[in-house]
Amino acid sequence: MEPILAALLGYLSGSIPFGLLLTKAAGLGDVRQIGSGNIGATNVLRTGNKGLAAGTLLLDLVKGLAPVLAAGMIWAGDMGDVAKAFAAGGAVLGHCFPVWLGFKGGKGVATNAGVSFGLAWPVGLAYALIWLSMLGIFRISSLAGMSAVVAAAAASALFGYPQFFPVLAAIAGLIIYLHRENIGRLMKGEEPKIGAGKK
Repeated sequence: MEPILAALLGYLSGSIPFGLLLTKAAGLGDVRQIGSGNIGATNVLRTGNKGLAAGTLLLDLVKGLAPVLAAGMIWAGDMGDVAKAFAAGGAVLGHCFPVWLGFKGGKGVATNAGVSFGLAWPVGLAYALIWLSMLGIFRISSLAGMSAVVAAAAASALFGYPQFFPVLAAIAGLIIYLHRENIGRLMKGEEPKIGAGKK
Protein backbone atom coordinates (compact mmCIF):
# COMPACT_ATOMS: atom_id res chain seq x y z
CA MET A 1 0.00 0.00 0.00
CA GLU A 2 2.88 2.40 0.67
CA PRO A 3 3.77 2.99 -3.01
CA ILE A 4 0.10 3.49 -3.89
CA LEU A 5 -0.39 6.00 -1.09
CA ALA A 6 2.80 7.82 -2.09
CA ALA A 7 1.68 7.98 -5.72
CA LEU A 8 -1.71 9.32 -4.64
CA LEU A 9 -0.02 11.94 -2.47
CA GLY A 10 2.09 13.00 -5.44
CA TYR A 11 -0.88 13.04 -7.80
CA LEU A 12 -3.04 15.20 -5.54
CA SER A 13 -0.23 17.71 -5.12
CA GLY A 14 0.75 17.71 -8.78
CA SER A 15 -2.81 18.13 -9.99
CA ILE A 16 -3.24 21.59 -8.42
CA PRO A 17 -3.54 23.83 -11.54
CA PHE A 18 -1.63 26.85 -10.28
CA GLY A 19 -1.29 28.43 -13.73
CA LEU A 20 -5.05 28.40 -14.20
CA LEU A 21 -5.76 29.56 -10.64
CA LEU A 22 -3.29 32.46 -10.78
CA THR A 23 -4.42 33.79 -14.15
CA LYS A 24 -8.08 33.62 -13.17
CA ALA A 25 -7.36 35.34 -9.83
CA ALA A 26 -5.54 38.11 -11.73
CA GLY A 27 -8.54 38.62 -14.00
CA LEU A 28 -6.75 37.34 -17.10
CA GLY A 29 -9.30 34.67 -17.89
CA ASP A 30 -8.71 31.02 -18.68
CA VAL A 31 -5.08 30.37 -19.68
CA ARG A 32 -6.27 27.27 -21.53
CA GLN A 33 -7.86 29.54 -24.13
CA ILE A 34 -4.58 31.04 -25.32
CA GLY A 35 -1.36 29.80 -26.88
CA SER A 36 -0.77 26.09 -26.45
CA GLY A 37 -3.77 25.71 -24.14
CA ASN A 38 -1.57 24.33 -21.37
CA ILE A 39 -1.60 25.42 -17.73
CA GLY A 40 2.18 25.69 -17.32
CA ALA A 41 4.43 28.72 -16.87
CA THR A 42 5.39 29.02 -20.53
CA ASN A 43 1.78 29.47 -21.55
CA VAL A 44 1.06 31.78 -18.61
CA LEU A 45 3.89 33.95 -19.95
CA ARG A 46 1.84 34.40 -23.11
CA THR A 47 -0.61 36.49 -21.08
CA GLY A 48 2.15 39.10 -20.94
CA ASN A 49 2.39 38.91 -17.14
CA LYS A 50 5.94 37.84 -16.25
CA GLY A 51 5.19 37.90 -12.52
CA LEU A 52 2.38 35.38 -12.88
CA ALA A 53 4.55 33.22 -15.09
CA ALA A 54 7.33 33.24 -12.49
CA GLY A 55 4.82 32.46 -9.75
CA THR A 56 3.42 29.57 -11.76
CA LEU A 57 6.92 28.23 -12.38
CA LEU A 58 7.78 28.35 -8.69
CA LEU A 59 4.52 26.80 -7.51
CA ASP A 60 4.65 24.07 -10.14
CA LEU A 61 8.17 23.27 -8.95
CA VAL A 62 7.06 23.19 -5.32
CA LYS A 63 4.13 20.87 -6.02
CA GLY A 64 6.64 18.36 -7.36
CA LEU A 65 9.16 18.87 -4.58
CA ALA A 66 6.76 18.77 -1.60
CA PRO A 67 5.20 15.30 -2.02
CA VAL A 68 8.58 13.69 -2.73
CA LEU A 69 10.08 15.18 0.44
CA ALA A 70 6.96 14.25 2.41
CA ALA A 71 7.09 10.65 1.16
CA GLY A 72 10.72 10.41 2.24
CA MET A 73 9.80 11.57 5.74
CA ILE A 74 6.71 9.39 6.10
CA TRP A 75 8.31 6.18 4.87
CA ALA A 76 11.87 5.54 6.06
CA GLY A 77 14.67 3.24 4.91
CA ASP A 78 14.56 1.39 1.61
CA MET A 79 10.81 1.95 1.44
CA GLY A 80 11.53 5.66 1.62
CA ASP A 81 13.25 5.64 -1.77
CA VAL A 82 10.44 3.56 -3.28
CA ALA A 83 7.84 5.94 -1.86
CA LYS A 84 9.74 8.96 -3.14
CA ALA A 85 9.92 7.47 -6.63
CA PHE A 86 6.18 6.76 -6.67
CA ALA A 87 5.39 10.22 -5.31
CA ALA A 88 7.59 11.69 -8.05
CA GLY A 89 5.77 9.84 -10.79
CA GLY A 90 2.41 10.71 -9.27
CA ALA A 91 3.24 14.42 -9.11
CA VAL A 92 4.17 14.66 -12.77
CA LEU A 93 1.14 12.61 -13.81
CA GLY A 94 -1.05 14.89 -11.69
CA HIS A 95 0.27 17.98 -13.44
CA CYS A 96 -0.02 16.50 -16.92
CA PHE A 97 -3.38 14.78 -16.37
CA PRO A 98 -5.29 16.53 -13.56
CA VAL A 99 -8.64 14.91 -12.87
CA TRP A 100 -10.15 18.33 -12.06
CA LEU A 101 -9.53 19.57 -15.62
CA GLY A 102 -10.63 16.51 -17.56
CA PHE A 103 -7.09 15.10 -17.52
CA LYS A 104 -5.78 17.98 -19.65
CA GLY A 105 -2.96 19.79 -17.89
CA GLY A 106 0.58 20.91 -18.62
CA LYS A 107 3.70 19.17 -19.89
CA GLY A 108 5.42 18.58 -16.55
CA VAL A 109 8.75 20.36 -17.00
CA ALA A 110 8.66 22.60 -13.92
CA THR A 111 7.02 19.93 -11.78
CA ASN A 112 9.75 17.49 -12.75
CA ALA A 113 12.33 20.05 -11.70
CA GLY A 114 10.86 19.96 -8.19
CA VAL A 115 10.66 16.17 -8.32
CA SER A 116 14.35 15.96 -9.26
CA PHE A 117 15.45 18.14 -6.36
CA GLY A 118 13.25 16.10 -4.03
CA LEU A 119 14.74 12.79 -5.11
CA ALA A 120 18.37 13.94 -4.83
CA TRP A 121 19.82 17.43 -4.92
CA PRO A 122 22.64 16.56 -7.40
CA VAL A 123 19.98 15.34 -9.82
CA GLY A 124 18.01 18.53 -9.33
CA LEU A 125 21.13 20.61 -9.83
CA ALA A 126 21.91 18.85 -13.11
CA TYR A 127 18.31 19.45 -14.19
CA ALA A 128 18.48 23.14 -13.34
CA LEU A 129 21.89 23.71 -14.99
CA ILE A 130 20.87 22.07 -18.25
CA TRP A 131 17.47 23.76 -18.27
CA LEU A 132 18.86 27.24 -17.63
CA SER A 133 21.83 26.77 -19.98
CA MET A 134 19.71 25.58 -22.89
CA LEU A 135 17.13 28.29 -22.26
CA GLY A 136 19.85 30.94 -22.14
CA ILE A 137 21.52 29.74 -25.32
CA PHE A 138 18.54 28.91 -27.52
CA ARG A 139 15.65 30.74 -25.77
CA ILE A 140 13.33 27.87 -26.68
CA SER A 141 11.36 26.63 -23.68
CA SER A 142 10.46 23.22 -25.10
CA LEU A 143 14.04 22.41 -26.08
CA ALA A 144 15.33 23.42 -22.66
CA GLY A 145 12.67 21.36 -20.89
CA MET A 146 13.24 18.21 -22.91
CA SER A 147 17.01 18.49 -22.49
CA ALA A 148 16.61 18.91 -18.73
CA VAL A 149 14.39 15.86 -18.22
CA VAL A 150 16.85 13.67 -20.10
CA ALA A 151 19.71 15.17 -18.08
CA ALA A 152 17.94 14.35 -14.81
CA ALA A 153 17.52 10.69 -15.74
CA ALA A 154 21.16 10.47 -16.84
CA ALA A 155 22.37 12.26 -13.70
CA SER A 156 20.55 9.80 -11.43
CA ALA A 157 22.56 6.95 -12.95
CA LEU A 158 25.86 8.85 -13.12
CA PHE A 159 25.77 10.43 -9.65
CA GLY A 160 24.91 7.33 -7.63
CA TYR A 161 21.11 7.30 -7.51
CA PRO A 162 20.26 4.36 -9.80
CA GLN A 163 17.13 3.61 -7.75
CA PHE A 164 15.56 6.75 -9.21
CA PHE A 165 16.59 6.15 -12.82
CA PRO A 166 13.48 4.12 -13.80
CA VAL A 167 10.98 6.75 -12.69
CA LEU A 168 13.02 9.65 -14.12
CA ALA A 169 13.47 7.83 -17.41
CA ALA A 170 9.73 7.11 -17.56
CA ILE A 171 8.96 10.76 -16.80
CA ALA A 172 11.41 11.88 -19.48
CA GLY A 173 9.70 9.63 -22.01
CA LEU A 174 6.29 11.02 -21.07
CA ILE A 175 7.39 14.64 -21.22
CA ILE A 176 9.08 14.18 -24.58
CA TYR A 177 5.92 12.50 -25.89
CA LEU A 178 3.83 15.44 -24.69
CA HIS A 179 6.20 17.73 -26.61
CA ARG A 180 5.72 15.86 -29.90
CA GLU A 181 4.13 18.88 -31.58
CA ASN A 182 6.98 21.06 -30.34
CA ILE A 183 9.45 18.56 -31.79
CA GLY A 184 7.71 18.84 -35.14
CA ARG A 185 8.03 22.63 -35.06
CA LEU A 186 11.66 22.40 -33.95
CA MET A 187 12.47 20.22 -36.94
CA LYS A 188 10.85 22.82 -39.20
CA GLY A 189 12.54 25.74 -37.45
CA GLU A 190 9.14 27.12 -36.44
CA GLU A 191 9.25 26.73 -32.65
CA PRO A 192 8.76 30.17 -31.05
CA LYS A 193 11.41 31.63 -28.78
CA ILE A 194 10.88 33.14 -25.34
CA GLY A 195 10.31 36.86 -25.68
CA ALA A 196 9.38 36.65 -29.34
CA GLY A 197 5.88 37.97 -28.64
CA LYS A 198 2.50 36.47 -27.95
CA LYS A 199 0.85 34.18 -30.46
